[in-house]
Amino acid sequence: MNQKFAEYVDVLQERNLLPSSTHCIFVTGSLARGWAHEMSDIDLVVVSAEPFVDDRLAEITVVLEPDSLGLAAFTYEGRRGEVKYWLDTQVDQLFGKVSRKAFDADQRIGSRLTEVEEFFLGRLGTCIPILGEDWLLRRQNDLQESAFQRFMIMQALNNSDRAADAAFGLVASGEADGAVLAARQAFGWSMEALLISHGEYSVDMKWRPRRMRVAAPSLVSYEQYWSIETMREYSTSNPVKWVETVVELCKELSMEIEV
Repeated sequence: MNQKFAEYVDVLQERNLLPSSTHCIFVTGSLARGWAHEMSDIDLVVVSAEPFVDDRLAEITVVLEPDSLGLAAFTYEGRRGEVKYWLDTQVDQLFGKVSRKAFDADQRIGSRLTEVEEFFLGRLGTCIPILGEDWLLRRQNDLQESAFQRFMIMQALNNSDRAADAAFGLVASGEADGAVLAARQAFGWSMEALLISHGEYSVDMKWRPRRMRVAAPSLVSYEQYWSIETMREYSTSNPVKWVETVVELCKELSMEIEV
């Protein structure tokens, strides 16, 4: 058992929120990465062999069998907590969705995973086990062997390309303000593709600066990233110049980032 968060096992047991067939419990999100602030939630995941049934649970829809997860909320030492309940068989199905065979057949992921499924896989590599470390290590190996990273990079690059093309189209039609927004969107997706290529997954923009510092990608320095993210060089007298600079970078990254 990981001693750093071992107390959370007791928290779940005291509240009768721990299934008898539990394989693994792990901490995810900002708390697991050491990035938590005073308002951060405690995010826990429990994986079990049998469904956990309790009247207190809310349900989250997934495209799996069964088609929902249980969700319990709790408070511990003034901090809000959530625990999601996954079945081991649902995790098997998730990895089936992102297998290399699945990628070779169809590289789209938008209709393949729900957001909560994407969250689960994206955070699996950085979570901290507090029970069932062997189970987690096996699943982290499954993640490395899957095509999840390739799926996510491809999705981000496709989204960036669409936004970049829209920015050029808006410039051509004289819609400079709309082009600025499209360029910002293209840049965001390009940064996500770049970060994912370094193993940094997230769907929460607030952690992008932190992830950039951790990944330290050679293709874009932190200073260059932050300058564009904060629109430091943007000028209301010549917005098109900023749009063209940003979109050109996005197009370059689309060619450089390996899928």
